[in-house]
Amino acid sequence: MHSQDFPAKFDLQGRLETVNRSPRQEDFWEVHPPIFTKTGAEGGATLFSVDYFGEEAYLSQTAQLYLEALIFVLEKVYSLTPSFRAEKSRTRKHLTEFWHLEAEAAWFENKDNMEFQERMVEYVVQKLVENEGKIIEEFRDVNQLKRVEAPFERMKYDEAIETLQKKGFDIKWGDDFGAPHERALTEDFEKPLFVYNWPKDAKAFYMKIDEENPKYVKCADLLAPEGHGEIIGGSERIWDVKELIKRMKEEGLKEENYNWYVDLRRYGSVPHSGFGLGTERFVKWVLNLEHIRDAIPFPRMINRVYP
Repeated sequence: MHSQDFPAKFDLQGRLETVNRSPRQEDFWEVHPPIFTKTGAEGGATLFSVDYFGEEAYLSQTAQLYLEALIFVLEKVYSLTPSFRAEKSRTRKHLTEFWHLEAEAAWFENKDNMEFQERMVEYVVQKLVENEGKIIEEFRDVNQLKRVEAPFERMKYDEAIETLQKKGFDIKWGDDFGAPHERALTEDFEKPLFVYNWPKDAKAFYMKIDEENPKYVKCADLLAPEGHGEIIGGSERIWDVKELIKRMKEEGLKEENYNWYVDLRRYGSVPHSGFGLGTERFVKWVLNLEHIRDAIPFPRMINRVYP
C-alpha cells in the first residue's frame, strides 16, 4: 500500500520526516516476496527443506533479503507473509510457522529504525485499545496498554548483561538471552525495552558493524514487558560489498549462494535498515496470553502439525 495523503519533506540527508502519522501513511509499499527460497538468512540449521522439482529449496525464514532488493525502486517496503523456522524449541513463544510483518527502508539508520518501530507499536496498541478495549479487558487490565507510548526504554547489550549479573544470573558477555533473562530485564518497565548494539558474533552476517567499536553490530531487539520477550528484531544492514563479503567469509557462508544479494551492493547501494515482527508474539503480549499457541488458530509447533 502506498499513501500520499499527507505532505512529506526531506532533510539534507534525504531522510523522510514524518510526524503524527500511522505506519501505513509513512509511504511504505506492500510487496509480496516468495516463500520458496534457495538460501537462508537466519542460519542453515533452522531451514525446512523441500524437493523443488528435483532441486533442493527451502521454505522462507524471512522476506528480508527480497525486501532489501525492492528498496531500490520503492524506497520503503513491507510484507506480511508466513515464515518457517525449523527450531527444535519447546517454549511458550516459539512456532515453526508464523505470520511475519517485515519492513525495510532506504536511508534508515539503526536509530531511525528503532524510532519507526516504537511509533508503529504505539499506534497499533492505542488503536486496539480504542477500538477493541472491551475485548482486551477480558484478558488484561487495558490501562496498562494505555501507557505504551513512545519513546520506549533503551539499554545497550553491555548494560543488559551487567543488569542480569547483578540480578544473580549466570550469564557472560556474548551470550544470547533466554526467556528468564528477558523477563528480568523488563520487569521494572511498563513499556517495551530496546536492547541494542549486540556483539557481532551473536548476530546475523548482514548486520552493519559499529564503526566506533567493531565488536558490535547496529541492531536492536524489542522486548515486551510482563515476560513476553522479544517481539521485534531489527538492524541496520551492511551496504558496502567488501564489508558484506568479509562478514560472509567469517560466518563460513558461500558467496555463490548469495550472488544476487551481493550484487545489490556491487553496483551501488544506499544505507538501509529493517526489522521483523512476529504477529503472534505481538498478540500474545497485548492480550497477556500464557502461551503463543493461543494467539493463532491451528498452531504449528515442534510436536504439532495436525489438524
